[in-house]
Amino acid sequence: MAYVQEGLGHYPAALYYLNLAQIRQPRHATWHKIAELAQNQRVTGYPDSWRQSLIITFRRYYYRLLQLLLIAAVIGGTLLLIRRRSVERGWWLAYACYLGLVLVFLNVLGPNQTGIVASSHAALMTGPGAGAAWLTTAAAGDRLIVRGRKDIWYQVEWRGQAAYIRRSDLLLIK
Repeated sequence: MAYVQEGLGHYPAALYYLNLAQIRQPRHATWHKIAELAQNQRVTGYPDSWRQSLIITFRRYYYRLLQLLLIAAVIGGTLLLIRRRSVERGWWLAYACYLGLVLVFLNVLGPNQTGIVASSHAALMTGPGAGAAWLTTAAAGDRLIVRGRKDIWYQVEWRGQAAYIRRSDLLLIK
């Protein structure tokens, strides 16, 4: 779909479909295509750097590693419960620390929710309301990290600061 949309000249739609493919199966070639298309259309939010390459590699194995961590947690917890009378308190403490590390892995290292600006000239505001101050206008295809949702607004990260965009102007990727 992405290549069809690109051929028709619908670049925000092409970027959307490419990002969906990237989320489903992170690949370096897909990201390079996304970055190339974004650079040609002069939209922001698509860095093509060594850091992004490292993130793609990590995302590729994130869910497999998470599965292994959770399987180990279930097996460890089951063994501790079966042998609970003969297990020392230190093993329970070690297991609790392991579960804490799994929670950190889930919450801190999990993928960010991102969105693509769907309409041209979408307003980025300082607050969630029409009376808030105007920051800038986002172009169709800009990629923004979504931090939260308030009523009809998404809180996004724009150049390191919080901004708000209407829900109708943003297509969520994940």
